[in-house]
Amino acid sequence: MIAALELAWASGRARLLLRMVLAVLGSAVPVAAAWLTKDVLDRVAADRPVLASALLLAVAGGAAALVPQVIQYVEAEAQRAVDLTARERLYGALARMPGLRRLEDPRFHDRLSLAAETGPTGPSEVVGGALGAAQGVLMLGGFLGTLVVLNAWMLVPVLLAGAVALHGQFRLGRFRARLHGGLGHALRREFFYAQLLTSLSAAKEVRLFGLGGLFGARMLTELRWSNAQRRRMDRRELLVQAGHGLLGAVVAGAGLVWAVGAARAGRLTVGDVSMFVAAVAGVQAGLTVVVSSLGRTQEALLLFGHYRHVVTAGPDLPAPPEGEVPPLRHGIELRDVWFRYGEDLPWVLRGVNLTIPAGAATALVGPNGGGKSTLVKLLCRFYDPTRGAILWDGTDLRDLPVAGLRRRIGTVFQDFMAYELSAAENIAVGDPDAREDRARIVAAARRAGCDPALAALPWGYDTVLSRAFESAEQDDPGSGVLLSGGQWQRVALARALLRDRADLLILDEPSSGLDAEAEAEVHRGLREHRAGRTSLLISHRLSTVRDADAIVALEEGAVAERGTHDALLRAGGLYARLFTLQATGYRD
Repeated sequence: MIAALELAWASGRARLLLRMVLAVLGSAVPVAAAWLTKDVLDRVAADRPVLASALLLAVAGGAAALVPQVIQYVEAEAQRAVDLTARERLYGALARMPGLRRLEDPRFHDRLSLAAETGPTGPSEVVGGALGAAQGVLMLGGFLGTLVVLNAWMLVPVLLAGAVALHGQFRLGRFRARLHGGLGHALRREFFYAQLLTSLSAAKEVRLFGLGGLFGARMLTELRWSNAQRRRMDRRELLVQAGHGLLGAVVAGAGLVWAVGAARAGRLTVGDVSMFVAAVAGVQAGLTVVVSSLGRTQEALLLFGHYRHVVTAGPDLPAPPEGEVPPLRHGIELRDVWFRYGEDLPWVLRGVNLTIPAGAATALVGPNGGGKSTLVKLLCRFYDPTRGAILWDGTDLRDLPVAGLRRRIGTVFQDFMAYELSAAENIAVGDPDAREDRARIVAAARRAGCDPALAALPWGYDTVLSRAFESAEQDDPGSGVLLSGGQWQRVALARALLRDRADLLILDEPSSGLDAEAEAEVHRGLREHRAGRTSLLISHRLSTVRDADAIVALEEGAVAERGTHDALLRAGGLYARLFTLQATGYRD
């Protein structure tokens, strides 16, 4: 509750204070209107002046019509402001998680989806519910006082009905929160299948293999299961609300019978009868507001817990304070590095001992699943070794600032991203400081060999590389362009080369999507760029790494051999076998 109130206060204290004033005003208006109605009727019955009371009643009626609309507007404004602040904190917390381990945890993903869906509105729901409950309590107090004056015994059934309703709403709130928690995984699966059916990247295989029916059926299965759970909730709510409504009707009917009898006996005036009817209705309305508001608050607090879990989770890697990492002078050493992705999963790396000398090119080769890409993730410190250490000029990576370390590294990942942004932005994301430096962007594109293709686009480097979005500046739905796989790979390479001040350049299959001529051209450029730089090359095309200063063969998570191309061929081990297999294919 305190965290939700703090977030609402931070989003706009003036708006929150105004909402408190409106809560008091909203509770006072119905009570005042009831008393003014009684006064008008009694004055009419006694043939006394009624104009002043009638005018006041008209003002109260106008306020009763206006105040709820103002409250609704202020609550909507508050919800928008809170949503903005909450999302800023939520995605800021995600950005402060430097590793990948939490994003691979399905339970964390379920809570994250609930946090993104319901968490940001939680504080406004909590505050709105709490203020609604306060407004209901104030209105309830005014009408209860009226009932005490007219018939104190009526308090017993009215309060008993309210207690039953309150208990029922609390149970419904807990059930709703459990329902939302249980739906998280199904909703993510439903969204996943819907994305497959609408995604351009998946469209070719979906249509070629006729997968639309399969994925559509699975999406509907998840949706039917979710709907069945919601249906259970709706039925339970229907029973509870219907029961409370009938109980309230019985109480109101009994009170009305008593009031009519008392009026016939002369114990109540016409104004008293109207006041009694208004008081009973007001008490029930106040109880309804209190009960529903408290139920809403409880449910919002339970769902807000998922948001709090994500926001307060903290970094998923221990990290020292921010700062700069010194330039690489001697090299990077992997010392008895073991790694696995989970305690119950097999080892991916098994006691790797490896040195990457500064200023030299080191190549990693070996069969699929040997641990090459995992080693790259450890060098970028997306994970820490399960055992052993990785040293940067003798300093453990765990003792270096994560952001400072990554500024020293330029990487082309095997599964690089194709951003639906402009061509210039797709390169500039490699170094956000260069977003406005078109000369650096073009120079990186030239080194990667994609400058001619990008310059020839309809809007040059400002062309959006997507058919799903158009440029806001160009205002032309047909202005987007799709690149080929090889062109995208060159753009991803330019993204890494933009970090021309990086100490370590990691190239994980940088030319797998290129034809032979383009591959040769790219590697000529890379050899020139790598001269005197520390680089790690990973490729299954062994012809592209034969000029590396050292070649390391990984097999089953361990270093099988190390040496130059010629030395490894003479050794006749794993590298020689793989190289010979590839060469035989070309000779045949």
